[in-house]
Amino acid sequence: MEKNKKTILISNDDGISAPGIKHLWNALHEEYEVTIVAPHSEKSGSGLATTLFKPLHIFEEKWEKNAKAYRITGTPTDSVKIALSSILKTKPDVVVSGINRGSNAGRGVLYSGTVGCAIEAALRDITSIAFSCDDLNDPNYLEAEKYIPKIVDFFLKNKPPFGTLINVTFPSKSITIKGFKLTSQGKSRWIESPDKRNHPEGHNYFWLGGVWHIHEQEDENSDTVLINQGYITASPINVADLTDKNYLIEKKQEFENIFKI
Repeated sequence: MEKNKKTILISNDDGISAPGIKHLWNALHEEYEVTIVAPHSEKSGSGLATTLFKPLHIFEEKWEKNAKAYRITGTPTDSVKIALSSILKTKPDVVVSGINRGSNAGRGVLYSGTVGCAIEAALRDITSIAFSCDDLNDPNYLEAEKYIPKIVDFFLKNKPPFGTLINVTFPSKSITIKGFKLTSQGKSRWIESPDKRNHPEGHNYFWLGGVWHIHEQEDENSDTVLINQGYITASPINVADLTDKNYLIEKKQEFENIFKI
């Protein structure tokens, strides 16, 4: 490792052969000591899923410039867990995931394996950033690649608090980029759009699919709105304490009085 060079772990949920992870590496490998650890195949929608009842196999992957790269027969979260516990000798300075094909803005963070990688790192107090491109069919990877180094550098110098990850989304190619916004998470999300089909053996099956649902009370300053206005959005998402404090205070005494033993 070069002296004074920051270390970075790259992962994703689209799989180690996905174009997005190559662009992420392209953006960062000259400035950082990079290790890539990612699922062997696409694991989109995995969230924080973890493999418990079957073995995980780790294989070295050929990469440009002999970079250290590994594919894992598990989920995105498995990749980060194995990287931090069994592959890397020291904790990395930053964990980045992506670049995801399709938006992880809004409440998509709850389903995304790309964001799952960043959550796992944030819960270990490692600076973590999840990157996604808004356009699912024609992601703007090359444009995103230009801005990624500056974004990573900023959050390394301005480390988020424990349990906070940064969720970054790039607009589609059809929109001229106006600038950057550090902003709130939107309420819009992907919802299911099941496609019911008939199996030759006589039973029905489904392709679950999904469509983007715009929330009727979306905040005009949220990531899901600003992306469509041409802004690269970065949302700080905190997972350190998921307790609903207001409800806890409101209902605590009533609940405990009813269930007194």
